[in-house]
Amino acid sequence: MNAGLKPVPAKKKPKVRWKTWWMHQLHTWHWMSAAMSLIGMLAFAITGVTLNHSASIGANPVVTHKNATLDKPLLADLAKPFAKDAPLPAPVAQRVAALTGLDPAGRSVEWSDEEAYVALPRPGGDAWVSIDRASGAIESEVTNRGWLSYLNDLHKGRNAGPVWFWFIDVFAAACIVFTVTGLLLLQLMARNRKLTWPLVASGLVVPFLLALFFIH
Repeated sequence: MNAGLKPVPAKKKPKVRWKTWWMHQLHTWHWMSAAMSLIGMLAFAITGVTLNHSASIGANPVVTHKNATLDKPLLADLAKPFAKDAPLPAPVAQRVAALTGLDPAGRSVEWSDEEAYVALPRPGGDAWVSIDRASGAIESEVTNRGWLSYLNDLHKGRNAGPVWFWFIDVFAAACIVFTVTGLLLLQLMARNRKLTWPLVASGLVVPFLLALFFIH
């Protein structure tokens, strides 16, 4: 019945072109890393400008002092000998935090025969707590240099703690992926854009020449 009919050959699947595949992968990684690092790059660029002009941007630090007295039962905890940079005993640190609003728990302490001094630097300001080991008198000070100083210190990772430290590393990795995939995309599309490599080279040559001739 089907003797005179020839079988229809199966359609061959088109071969995947490696350039197309790589282009798709690079576009995917490029836009994903761009989305992850977009706000961070904008913030770091703005604070880069403010840091560059920090001398001309005025700031009016606000300093707040507090005085309190440690409960007498806790004075015995301060009378013990302490190793260099040892933190405050936990009950003392908890009470100091309740009285001053500053948390010295786990922080290194500068011990002397008369006092225990805890430095509490922070982004955009500074703070410290001093405790008289004999009388229990507590003195604290907080300096706030404003939101611009706060953002500038975040830019530098200054006194921002371990969480921010790791955020900067992750953010930097996203920026590296963004720039490397951008470079590879330029490589794939440079044939039709003659200014591609001169512009890329200018990004290297211009800062190199500026550093060579104007930075001493």
